[in-house]
Amino acid sequence: MAAPCTCAWRTARLGLADAGSAGRARPQGGLLKGSSLVQPAGSLEVWSILPHPNLTACSAMARPPVHGSVIVPDWHETVEGKEYLACILRKSRRREFGLLERPVLPPSVAIDTANYKIFVSGKSGVGKTALVAKLAGLEVPVVHHETTGIQTTVVFWPAKLRASDRVVMFRFEFWDCGEAALKKFDHMLPACKENADAFLFLFSFTDRASFEDLPGQLTRVASEAPGVVKMVIGSKFDQYMHTDVPERDLTAFRQAWELPLLRVKSVPGRRLADGRTLDGRAGLADIAHVLNGLAEQLWHQDQVVAGLLPSSPENTPG
Repeated sequence: MAAPCTCAWRTARLGLADAGSAGRARPQGGLLKGSSLVQPAGSLEVWSILPHPNLTACSAMARPPVHGSVIVPDWHETVEGKEYLACILRKSRRREFGLLERPVLPPSVAIDTANYKIFVSGKSGVGKTALVAKLAGLEVPVVHHETTGIQTTVVFWPAKLRASDRVVMFRFEFWDCGEAALKKFDHMLPACKENADAFLFLFSFTDRASFEDLPGQLTRVASEAPGVVKMVIGSKFDQYMHTDVPERDLTAFRQAWELPLLRVKSVPGRRLADGRTLDGRAGLADIAHVLNGLAEQLWHQDQVVAGLLPSSPENTPG
């Protein structure tokens, strides 16, 4: 049976007010209500597009926004952006945050925090744990080891909203679970999906089977989770010369599913002068497009659900 279109309200320390003459909504401070809506989807069969009966459309669904229409893409490279990034760095190294920790900002800086839970899905060996490690500024495992249970990692990321010119601290809580554990224990997948705001679906450019498994992943994970933001990430893009996934197949997938598709490299992070410590600032530059992309999709989804933006993206970068 197809999943029904329902709205499940949640609150965060964010709010909305009218934007003035343009009629746009802009965040100000207070309460923001998010919801659950159904994304359109299809299934790939010999790279022909077929709809899947368990993934239904909703008239109020949020389509992906135009890149750069919600978040200022290169703001983190500005002088102002670097001042905010300093709170997630310590002497050019990334700070690690526990579940109850948060960055310390000067008392004069008032900034709201948007909290999101993100489940990372993909076949074993595609680089789920490595991706989360890169996003958190941690060492990427050299040898692949199956994640034995559920691993959670907190990543903070400041970003500037284009509409309001206001900075928001995004708190991403990534949930990573090994494929073997998901198959062995029935409670693992429901726990990872519970109250999730986004699903990241990974494939490897060097593993054709992981790409062909994406429709199955979307069906298994997202068919009964309406309204959750969905993004696809291709790992090991630095090995693109040896790719098993040509550009024409990526284009067909994007057209069929209408989902954001990002690419990340799997090379080890750059080091500081001591040759051992990861360069935190350089690492942020390598993964900023992923964190900005997540922030953009999630913020846009919340605004659409609150009725402050149309379901189809009309914003374009100014």
